[in-house]
Amino acid sequence: MNWISEVVRPKIKTLFKRETPENLWVKCPDSGQMVFHKEVEGNHWVIPGSEHHLKMSAQARLKMMFDEGTWIDVPLPEVATDPLKFRDEKRYADRLKDARAKTGMPDAFKIGFGRVSGLPMTLAVQDFAFMAGSLGMAAGEAFVRGAETALDKRTPYILFSASGGARMQEGILSLMQMPRTTVAVRRLKAAKLPYIVVLTNPTTGGVTASYAMLGDVHLAEPGALICFAGPRVIEQTIREKLPDGFQRAEYLQEHGMVDQVVHRHALKDTISRLCGLLMNQPAATPARAGAVAEPA
Repeated sequence: MNWISEVVRPKIKTLFKRETPENLWVKCPDSGQMVFHKEVEGNHWVIPGSEHHLKMSAQARLKMMFDEGTWIDVPLPEVATDPLKFRDEKRYADRLKDARAKTGMPDAFKIGFGRVSGLPMTLAVQDFAFMAGSLGMAAGEAFVRGAETALDKRTPYILFSASGGARMQEGILSLMQMPRTTVAVRRLKAAKLPYIVVLTNPTTGGVTASYAMLGDVHLAEPGALICFAGPRVIEQTIREKLPDGFQRAEYLQEHGMVDQVVHRHALKDTISRLCGLLMNQPAATPARAGAVAEPA
């Protein structure tokens, strides 16, 4: 054995080796700017400078919205895991297992109940990291449970949508969630409870064609893609070049599909102000954002 090459050299290499985390930096999709990961996380996943809004986890979204970052998780009903025994390149049951391990969530929805600027609210958040936030039986049941919670507690129902559409692995059972969620929204309207939708990037497919476009007020984050069929599919179908910014939040606001494009940092104040007006309950001032509001 060569003592120099087999013993000394590996030890020297190990001595000077430095482990660098893979997610230390975040690259802005717009400007190409490299930003320190912790800085982006502390800025609610908005790139400083370019103001590009990155995708946000359901947990982080609820923490940002609720007073003092605390809320009560609404238990979600269990559904059949793989009713069609679907398999393509990979078994659907395995895809679900991987998504649950990656996100720590049972499915694409997370529902929370708590106070936003002192007002009681029920929030439903779709997480795009869970199989592209696709709408399946579990997601449909979660949305309906959130609406039932809002009805039971007499609170506004706020949805943060982020989805690639219906979940193909569940076939017709996925499409059935579109009318089911629509009925849940009609129950909210019958009870005269506000239903506010925040469209985040991206909101597409069957989700856009159902509960994401049935809100009393439609807000959107800057630059969010909001559509049924994507721009590439449309261009290939009509064989024409689409306008710049087509199907983005700002374009849809100009054409009446979105009421207001709101920066992520202003969402909490905007939603609490809207709910205060619609429920005739004044929201807490910024100084009292964490305080419990007096009954109206």
